[in-house]
Amino acid sequence: VPAPRLSGSNHSGSPKLGTKRLPQALIVGVKKGGTRAVLEFIRVHPDVRALGTEPHFFDRNYGRGLDWYRSLMPRTLESQITLEKTPSYFVTQEAPRRIFNMSRDTKLIVVVRNPVTRAISDYTQTLSKKPDIPTFEGLSFRNRTLGLVDVSWNAIRIGMYVLHLESWLQYFPLAQIHFVSGERLITDPAGEMGRVQDFLGIKRFITDKHFYFNKTKGFPCLKKTESSLLPRCLGKSKGRTHVQIDPEVIDQLREFYRPYNIKFYETVGQDFRWE
Repeated sequence: VPAPRLSGSNHSGSPKLGTKRLPQALIVGVKKGGTRAVLEFIRVHPDVRALGTEPHFFDRNYGRGLDWYRSLMPRTLESQITLEKTPSYFVTQEAPRRIFNMSRDTKLIVVVRNPVTRAISDYTQTLSKKPDIPTFEGLSFRNRTLGLVDVSWNAIRIGMYVLHLESWLQYFPLAQIHFVSGERLITDPAGEMGRVQDFLGIKRFITDKHFYFNKTKGFPCLKKTESSLLPRCLGKSKGRTHVQIDPEVIDQLREFYRPYNIKFYETVGQDFRWE
């Protein structure tokens, strides 16, 4: 006698396991900080299910409602965490309040990186899509001689982390926000991911044995696992060679960011050693 079809089963006849739930954790930032790497690394964990694309719900698609948002999520078991990443949330004024209204218990992950290298990476990405944009130096300064930085340029503004963080701290305690060092993610991926797993309250499943260093790309990749026979490296757009920038411009930007960085270290109780 053929086995009865389970209701809610998919076309292959196997039951769909679990339920679509709103995410309990979000990677909210920052653009060009290493968010895709954190997402790909954490997805290896059996207790985490993550959305592969960026839904942009709390910035661009909020009007579609929570039911729409939930419908995008992967199915999870009771014991699993649902996660999504959209790095623009960190710099979106309304995002903290909107996320708080979804759930005040949401765990937030922010991947941060030296704001000067982050800005150069951001510019490099834009340049690859729009080759006729002005120079990095031209966009960075309102007046280079006077050292007046143009804080209205997004690539500069994103790196003023402490200013954006203030909006989040109006709704969430620091204990609910975990900061990943984009630099240490490259030099010690297992250590950084160990801390992410601790923050999410899941066992340390992802360890040294999951990574190898890809010398060509200049960052760690996932070794092959039982479920994926090929080693997984991030896509071609990751690990681009940065545009060469005048060292004096870099020094001026370092000086500009220094007070913001120091205030950021003091606020989060962590020194990222960008100075």
